[in-house]
Amino acid sequence: MTPSRFLGRRTLGRTAGVVAALAVSLSGCQEANDRLLGVVDPDIIAPGDLAKTDGAIALANGTIATFRGVTGGGESTWLFGGLLADEWSTSSTFIQNDETDQRQIQLINSSITGMVRSLYRTRTRAYEAIESLKKFSPTSRATIAEMYLARGFAEMQLALDFCNGIPIPNNPLTNPPENGEPKSTAQVFQLAAASLDTGLTFANGTDAASVLMNRSIRVVRARVAMALGDFAGAGTLVAELPTSFTYAHTFSNSTSTNTLWGQGLSSRRYSVGDSVEGNARNILVANAIPFASSRDPRLPVTIPTSGSINGQDGQTYTRTTAMWGQLTSVDVVNGIDARMIEAEVALRNNNVTQWLAIHNALRLAPPRLGEIVPAAMTQLTDPGSEAARVNLHFREKAFWTFSRGQRLGDMRRLIRQYGRTEATVFPQGLHFKGGSYGKDVNLPITQPEENNPLFKGCTDRNP
Repeated sequence: MTPSRFLGRRTLGRTAGVVAALAVSLSGCQEANDRLLGVVDPDIIAPGDLAKTDGAIALANGTIATFRGVTGGGESTWLFGGLLADEWSTSSTFIQNDETDQRQIQLINSSITGMVRSLYRTRTRAYEAIESLKKFSPTSRATIAEMYLARGFAEMQLALDFCNGIPIPNNPLTNPPENGEPKSTAQVFQLAAASLDTGLTFANGTDAASVLMNRSIRVVRARVAMALGDFAGAGTLVAELPTSFTYAHTFSNSTSTNTLWGQGLSSRRYSVGDSVEGNARNILVANAIPFASSRDPRLPVTIPTSGSINGQDGQTYTRTTAMWGQLTSVDVVNGIDARMIEAEVALRNNNVTQWLAIHNALRLAPPRLGEIVPAAMTQLTDPGSEAARVNLHFREKAFWTFSRGQRLGDMRRLIRQYGRTEATVFPQGLHFKGGSYGKDVNLPITQPEENNPLFKGCTDRNP
């Protein structure tokens, strides 16, 4: 009995010791876990972390990342605008692409929903960054100017690509948030003008960053002036800007890659536009510039003659360009844009000699376009009539600015400012995937925005 009781006591005593030791051990583990879990996660930014200089710069960097997504870093309206126009045709499996190419866009087009939201986000984040930079890093004037550039550019692109009745608040940072009052494209261009004019007041230094922002904002502001019919003002803004300057969005494997390359050459969801369509190349597309078949050195295109190169849809022989690689930077603004504005202003002033000289100077010494340095081209001659000069000007501009978000806005301006009609500007006839081209001349604000009680759909779909 005694040994048994003794054994029992010893057993209980050892168990208590083990429990005590285990408790100490667990306590140590818990402390270690607390230390591990207490490590700051650099991917999580608390609101308080933004209330300082580093936080303001971080907001600016985030704005640039979002800005990049509405140019060459995402499937943006640079691509969809070109699809609705004549820069691209569809070789995709997605109905959203097909209906846009056919100019018969449904209000439930989810791709366009994402694109308009990205433009709104760019604008909102620019507002946030501007407010923070002014408070915590007011000497970062070139960066503040760049935020105004992002804000004004997003507003301009909305007006260039979308219908009248764009729901957009005057200030997206109000508390509580205001529902966007629908505005005409002219009113949205005026918002862009105000953003860019303010940006110029910050881009007034002599350092390289300030000079670049000043030049870039002036070109974008001139584009807005052109859209509003202020040709004299546009010409003044770009006077003496060098042709060689560029403001580009860059890419890397760790951030984002060039989507113009990704959707065109890599995934083959977009085919370079042409004036003849179909695998047999026997369907005439009236009004379309022959981007693919013209063999223009500014846009080298591979045109397949067999099924060896198929689109994402598995049916379309896609026409591809090597203008961009996976990490090729994309010019958001450049000196070519300045020259195109000057040339159009000269044409509006009936200064045919100056208009031709601007174009021919570019053709004689073409600047780099993506991965391409075009060879010198034959000099242009006066086609002899105002209408023919307008045709030639916008054709030249279309090649210089291919897929950089300008073609759709220019086609709309040809109707608004030059007296053309939809039937003489936009693609017409049978569509190679069936049916005929529709009548759309802009992108619609899609159905999800109807959650805004002030928005009842596009005011109109006029150019």
